[in-house]
Amino acid sequence: MEEERNLDFDTVVDRRHTKSVKYDFFVECGLVKPGEDSNGILSLWIADMDFKTSSFVQDALIRTAEHGIFGYSESQEDYFRILQDFYHRRHNYEIENPRWVLKTPGVMFAIAMAVKAFTNVGDTVLIQQPVYMHFADVIESNSRNVVSNDLVYGEDGRYHIDFEDFEKKIVDNNVKLFLLCSPHNPVCRVWTCEELLRMGEICLKHNVIVVSDEIHNDFIFKGVHTVFGSLSEELADNSIIVTAPTKTFNLAGVQISHTFVKNPKLRRALRNQIISTGYSQVSIQGLVSAEAAYSKGDVWLNALLKYIKGNIEYTSEFVRKNFKGVKLVPMEATYLAWLDFNGLGLTTAQVDDLVLHGARLWLNSGTKFGKTGAGFQRLNLACPRSTLAEALSRLKVALDSVK
Repeated sequence: MEEERNLDFDTVVDRRHTKSVKYDFFVECGLVKPGEDSNGILSLWIADMDFKTSSFVQDALIRTAEHGIFGYSESQEDYFRILQDFYHRRHNYEIENPRWVLKTPGVMFAIAMAVKAFTNVGDTVLIQQPVYMHFADVIESNSRNVVSNDLVYGEDGRYHIDFEDFEKKIVDNNVKLFLLCSPHNPVCRVWTCEELLRMGEICLKHNVIVVSDEIHNDFIFKGVHTVFGSLSEELADNSIIVTAPTKTFNLAGVQISHTFVKNPKLRRALRNQIISTGYSQVSIQGLVSAEAAYSKGDVWLNALLKYIKGNIEYTSEFVRKNFKGVKLVPMEATYLAWLDFNGLGLTTAQVDDLVLHGARLWLNSGTKFGKTGAGFQRLNLACPRSTLAEALSRLKVALDSVK
């Protein structure tokens, strides 16, 4: 029986000069000026992993490449069964009908289509900042308005929902659509059933459609992820669930995502919006990658989760012992650490400078996730332990220099 080969997460894979956004675009992303030296900067920002994907996925792509023809391609019934089985066994979620599933090149494409399908120019869409920066981008670039039910950073170090403000923002702004991030990036929360139900019921009360971005749903380290559409029949009919194998299996470049829409009226509107762009089929690379990942990738995924959990524990202990004035927000989910530098008494610009020029690290500045992210930095832990140890050691040296 064929075995998984790509279970070595400790070996550093050189990704430079591979057209990697994470490693080859320092100038284009504005991190350094043309001609300025970027050597030695560790990239731990964008949310892709420095690990080879499952060998079953790799082999499926190699077979596709060796075939040599990349024509129009589409999934068949076995594809749906594989997808259905994965969500049943790993998330206790039942995708009852293949018609529920819309395939798109990515989660943000699907979310952008939902914004266009279910709101009009000038309408307001609700988000919860600090949140993935492209939520606001796809709203504003489509001439809609953003309103935020800002998450509350509690004394327990965790983030919480202000439900009174949630409902008030909906009523005061005549909100038509709510973009939920579940589990939440960057604050690492796994929303409880009670929290999800309460948000869902408020949205039902005010006729607000919920789009739930669940791309990080496989990276759960505390609690249980609940698919929003599984909460109740009413909420299933009022929601659009957006998922992908790309975050889980490190496949962002092959571009494949799945959107689950039970309500036929919502599904028809969303499909029509997708069709209006001229988009039809996902790539053959996306199809074969998803099929291999969901049918044969469990051993790799389980090993990956164990390794990332070890990185989380390593980071938590290192921060606790070595970082004065910096706290790690408890990581219930994702592989993206949310570090709070506000105890240092520095401005956002000073924190950014400390990280980039003091520690020579490329992280995500918290303000990219909204104004409530000021003083925070997002650190990608999906890397070999040696890389993580080097990054944290550099950060310690930089912090020790702060007077």
